[in-house]
Amino acid sequence: MTAQSWLTLPTHRDWLRAEANKLFDYFQWRSINPKGGFFDFDPAGQPLNPSNPVRTIHSTARMVHCMVIGHLLGRPGCADLIDHGMDYLWNAHRDQKRGGYFWQMDNDGPHDSMKQGYGHAFVLLAASSASLVGHPAADAMLADVTEILETKFWEEQHGAIAEEFQADWSPVPGYRGQNSNMHLTEALMAAYEATDEDHYLEKAERIADLIINRRARETGFRVGEHFDENWNLIKDYKGNEMFRPSGTTPGHWLEWARLILQLYALGDRKHDWMPGAAEALFAQSMAIGWDNNKGGFFYTLGWDDAPAKRSKLWWPQAEGAGAASFLIHQAPSDMHEDSYRLIWNVIANNFLDKEKGGWHEELTEDLRPAQTIFAGKADIYHALQACLIPLYPPEGSLTKGILDEQSV
Repeated sequence: MTAQSWLTLPTHRDWLRAEANKLFDYFQWRSINPKGGFFDFDPAGQPLNPSNPVRTIHSTARMVHCMVIGHLLGRPGCADLIDHGMDYLWNAHRDQKRGGYFWQMDNDGPHDSMKQGYGHAFVLLAASSASLVGHPAADAMLADVTEILETKFWEEQHGAIAEEFQADWSPVPGYRGQNSNMHLTEALMAAYEATDEDHYLEKAERIADLIINRRARETGFRVGEHFDENWNLIKDYKGNEMFRPSGTTPGHWLEWARLILQLYALGDRKHDWMPGAAEALFAQSMAIGWDNNKGGFFYTLGWDDAPAKRSKLWWPQAEGAGAASFLIHQAPSDMHEDSYRLIWNVIANNFLDKEKGGWHEELTEDLRPAQTIFAGKADIYHALQACLIPLYPPEGSLTKGILDEQSV
């Protein structure tokens, strides 16, 4: 290994904690929308469309999850944000007539009444995390969203979920996506940790087997994003740049690398393919996803491995840091250590907004702030986890690591 790993250096660990606290300071107090849910911010840290902002369900659910992390770490005030977010998920986003959760809300009700697998995955994550701190609505929400996922979204013949439905549960045919299933894998592991119910873990393992062990392995561990109803890869798909970008997305390869290692640990290390797959995903990300000239991960690549959308977004860098930290623990090597340092150097030098706080969510290819895909600073989730995941053993989720440390 290259000298002492940064993961064990007290000074680096102190730096990570300090950066996590800066994120809490930035997002915690200013985020609450008194009319429900949470504000997104522009680059200067002011609420976007404050009179009637659109609240997308994953943003509310992620805030709940992150405030649970803050509460577990002993930050005063986080419990109030957990209450606020859980109330909005349960009493606004939830369709009380037909079941499920609306994708977007505004002050007048559903702004987009579609029912997305991606959104329901984050409701499961929020409910699972809230249950760890004994939130009174957590058990009911966990049971509710679990039933919806099992009866509406889960496709047993494939071992994954469908993508989306109309408000009345009419199906939207023709598309299956890895992104929603990836985040459901994260949420299923959280639900397993919260409940110790094996069916959550079994579903997570089946999704990972389909998307990584079979489909990604078929393409040299380049993770396909878009599929038809039978999970055949669609290489020429054109979609939403934020949620369904064309081509393939190295940030998701990195995210899967960490999730696979987490799943391997939770599943008693019985799936022998997982460590090798995680290493391959990370190696491919660094080999063809990293910009060796200017630094940072490109947003998307074409299937010829050439950069497509050359912007540098904050979340792939954050996921790279988390994946590298897991790999340093489970497959220590100079490559993993050097990559971890390289990624954090780019984050520290370019993504941290040292003047106004928070992280820049989008940079140009040459690492200058931009707002072509993301309007400002909407989300604490990826950046916070990047700062905190390296501080805890890679044996499960971040919340599990915090709780395990406190029980020693």
